[in-house]
Amino acid sequence: MFQSGVMGLVGSLGAVSKIVLLLLFIASILSWGVILYKWRTFKAADREDQRFFNAFTKIRDLDELYRQSKRAEGSPSARVFQGIMDRVVTASGDGVVSPSHAAAGLKESAPPFDHQYMDKTVSYLVQNQVSHLESYLPVLATTGNITPFIGLLGTVLGIIDSFREIGMQGTASIAAVAPGVSEALVATAAGLFTAIPAVIFYNYYLTRIRKTVFRIESFTVEAMRSLQTRLKQTQAGVQG
Repeated sequence: MFQSGVMGLVGSLGAVSKIVLLLLFIASILSWGVILYKWRTFKAADREDQRFFNAFTKIRDLDELYRQSKRAEGSPSARVFQGIMDRVVTASGDGVVSPSHAAAGLKESAPPFDHQYMDKTVSYLVQNQVSHLESYLPVLATTGNITPFIGLLGTVLGIIDSFREIGMQGTASIAAVAPGVSEALVATAAGLFTAIPAVIFYNYYLTRIRKTVFRIESFTVEAMRSLQTRLKQTQAGVQG
């Protein structure tokens, strides 16, 4: 019965109100598509990050660790680590960092762990991951900001049309005013229904991004310290 009432109400709306509802429906579909996509993205990032962290603590061989970072495609931390290795260590022709190439890179580069260069490199890599995590979030921000106004516009236009009908009929009774006003308010309700989930999940995903960035930066500090130690040990082994 509720479904029948809703369909009947929508069918009784004017052309302008129907266009407004159509726009809001499209915005709602896009918003929920982004919400579900980002939910899967963040879940995958958390899972892959945890897997790569476990590999980082257990694997001592740089070659194997580099391979693990390339396999963890959904891990932001693995991408940062891979970017650091690509820029700091000389890679072999097949793209795999071997201990001998790592030692050669440490010995021949000028110098690979220059603090100023590395700070800029890490900052760029982290910012690149932040941009990736923030992708499509402007859709939620735009939906949350403009859909209430679109709904309000539909309501205002509907009320204007209702008063025009009242003027033509020459009566202002409740029976004449209430149907037009109730139909006009549907647009406002639809706008709020579209905007509220978008705003909630936009703020939630911003919080998730801040936590992920903190996790990446914490890992990067540990990774840089560990990477220097491992490369020095590898260099010493090759020279010996």
